Amino acid sequence: MLRQLFSVRVTSRAPRSRVYTRQTHSSSHDLLTELESRGLISQVSSSEKLRRALEAPQTIYSGVDPTAKYLHVGHLLPFMCLFHFHIRGHTAIPLIGGATGLVGDPSGRSTERPLSEASVVESNVDHLVASLDRFFRGAMSYAKTRVHTLKEDAQPPKVLNNLEWFKDMGLLQFLRTVGINARVNTMLARESVQSRLNSQQGISFTEFTYQLMQAYDFLTLRRTHGCSIQLGGSDQWGNIIAGIDLINRVDPAVLPDGTHDEQAFALTTPLLTTPSGEKFGKSAGNAVALDESVTSVFDFYQFFLRSPDSVVGNYLKMFTLLPLPRIDAVLAEHAMSPEKRQAQRLLATEVTELVHGAAAVHKAQVVTGLLYESDYMSIRAADVLLALRGDPRLRVIPRAELLETPIVKLAAAHGLVNSNGAARDLVKGKGLYVNDRVVSDSRHTIAAGDLLNGRFVILGAGTKKRTVLVTVEE
Repeated sequence: MLRQLFSVRVTSRAPRSRVYTRQTHSSSHDLLTELESRGLISQVSSSEKLRRALEAPQTIYSGVDPTAKYLHVGHLLPFMCLFHFHIRGHTAIPLIGGATGLVGDPSGRSTERPLSEASVVESNVDHLVASLDRFFRGAMSYAKTRVHTLKEDAQPPKVLNNLEWFKDMGLLQFLRTVGINARVNTMLARESVQSRLNSQQGISFTEFTYQLMQAYDFLTLRRTHGCSIQLGGSDQWGNIIAGIDLINRVDPAVLPDGTHDEQAFALTTPLLTTPSGEKFGKSAGNAVALDESVTSVFDFYQFFLRSPDSVVGNYLKMFTLLPLPRIDAVLAEHAMSPEKRQAQRLLATEVTELVHGAAAVHKAQVVTGLLYESDYMSIRAADVLLALRGDPRLRVIPRAELLETPIVKLAAAHGLVNSNGAARDLVKGKGLYVNDRVVSDSRHTIAAGDLLNGRFVILGAGTKKRTVLVTVEE
């Protein structure tokens, strides 16, 4: 359902105290204007009517299909948009597509999505429900230090699963409820369908009916939760409109003059890509997960720290709750001294706290300081072990192995590179380092004098990758 995308450079320093101006929300600055100012809106149906509707509490939902066990950074954009509604008193519903995940959404795809086994989808659903709950609970903690109007006892949104209403629904009931109200010519005109019809592979009937299942989600949430808004990525526009059409046909709201009142709205977020234009997400192979068991907190922090100047301002607006004037002030300071990467540091700190909590920010900053900004000779082994505990970059090995194994074999054996050959190529290209010193000979071994604090070395591949080898304490 939701597919979003993204971008990417390095540095950080030890944690320092931070002062935040807590955000307030005045009636003169409505929610849609705020979202537009933050770059969170791509398309809106009937924007002025929606703007008026938002003067009263509304219910909004956004869905995620369980194509993997984890959420990635691409999901942050619709989640943040949904969260803005939640913290302003609207009811937000994160919906897991336990049923639609068994079918597969053709939107944004040039080929048929392989059908997943039911057991795999079920497992993914369980993980995603936990992940969404964890994300929104963390977001609530983050928001309470930044949004003045947020109540201390405010609760995170409740995650739903559309399998709840599809599991006992038979084909005949679906056809009589949804199919009878769907027009094939309209379905064929959807952009997601047209692009596939024009492809060599075409589109299966299963994927063709996906839009009807998503439409029924909207109708069901309208009936059971009073839901009036569906939020999705820009590639979901056609599916969302299908839901609005179904609601208007099945449960029309007729005004006294005989015209139909609009009771459902579509809202989409932009499609984000990497600077090279590549889709950011699991299927593209470049996903940065919100789950630290998939992407470490350090790598998550580094991803945002490496954001190019061209996007860091947009990311601060999209992925944080910092007031816009505060962001503008930081960007102005950053423009005066871009080499300090002040905006990137703030971005990495804010988003890491949003997703992983304040303690994770401290750990990420400590590790960044150790690996990229410290005087290596001053680092203590105890600090390294504490900061990198549980991190795959830390390898504890026997002293004899460290001192007697050629460095190219150490680099390959302990995850810095994929193979001995790749390590030798790095040496030839002057890209393999020991404690920031270039290795010039593939036969080189580490000497006792190379050991920092008498116990460890830091191997580097280029400017970004690091592996820390620590000897077993004798």
